[in-house]
Order: sequence, then C-alpha cells, then structure tokens
Amino acid sequence: MYRLLLVIMVVTGFLSACTKANSSADIVAAQLVKDDQLISKYLSDNNIKAGQVDSLGFPTGVYYVVDSAGVANTLYTNSTTVTVAFTGWLMNTDGTRGQEIGSSYLVGQTTQFNPSFVLGSVIRGWQLGIPEVGIGGAVTLYLPSKYGYGPFAQANIDVPANSVLIFHIIVYNVTN
Repeated sequence: MYRLLLVIMVVTGFLSACTKANSSADIVAAQLVKDDQLISKYLSDNNIKAGQVDSLGFPTGVYYVVDSAGVANTLYTNSTTVTVAFTGWLMNTDGTRGQEIGSSYLVGQTTQFNPSFVLGSVIRGWQLGIPEVGIGGAVTLYLPSKYGYGPFAQANIDVPANSVLIFHIIVYNVTN
C-alpha cells in the first residue's frame, strides 16, 4: 500500500513539474510566433528583403539587412568590445515602425558619441546581428521580443513588455 502511494506521489510530482516547464516554454514560443508574424508583415509591407540569423543550424527569428558589409572576416566573441552608432525603434502592433527608443546620435552636435559595449553584455539580438557585418559595416536588425527585453518592460526607455524592436547599427570598431 505504501509503495503504491509513493509511486502515485512521484508520478504526480513529475507530471506537474513537466506541465509547469512546458507552460512557460509554450508562452515564449507563442510570443515568438506573434513577433515573427509582425516582423514578416513589416518586411513585406515595406518591400524589405531580409535574411534571418542562423544559430547552430536553427533560424532564430532575428532578421537583418546588411546596409554595408564592412571589413570581411571581423572576429567576434562574447568578450569583443564593439564601438557603434545606433538608433532603435519600437515596432507597433499594426506592423509599422513606432517611436524611437534610443540613439547614440546627438542632434545638433558636430561630433558623435560612439558608445562601446562588450558584445556578451548587450541584448541577445545585438549579439546575433552585429556579427553579420564587419568594422565599418552597417546593419538593420528586426528583433523579436525574445531577443530584446522579452516579457520585461524597460520603463527608463519606454519599452513595453514583449516589444518587437528595430535597430540600425553602424560598427565603428571591434576590439578583441
């Protein structure tokens, strides 16, 4: 009798753990599908031909357009420091480009501030997209929320949870 009770408890615990793990994965997967539909609509509506970043043989949902390739064979790692200029925008839920969320361009200034970041410390979409160009190159990234800030709102830059983002990035320098 005790063995039967123990088996039932173990099986019940295992099944409930699987259900919880699957539900969060299902939520992320469902959001990625929505984001991909929104990005695809934007690209189609604006007649933009974009590639999709491939990570270990799997499409990520991160789309990119190489505006200029830059220096070929630029090496990127998680510890690479990149100096960039960028502008970012939200993508509206109707599939249009929305408000600007940040830029390193200083309006009215004669010189630009070009910030540097360790590639491994920026949002995952940048980590995947910036290596598509070399030094001197420019890329436009279309990021599903999973590769931006995910389900976490960023109040300091007015980014709601689950926001699809667009970034135009110019790579000025790469240091390893």
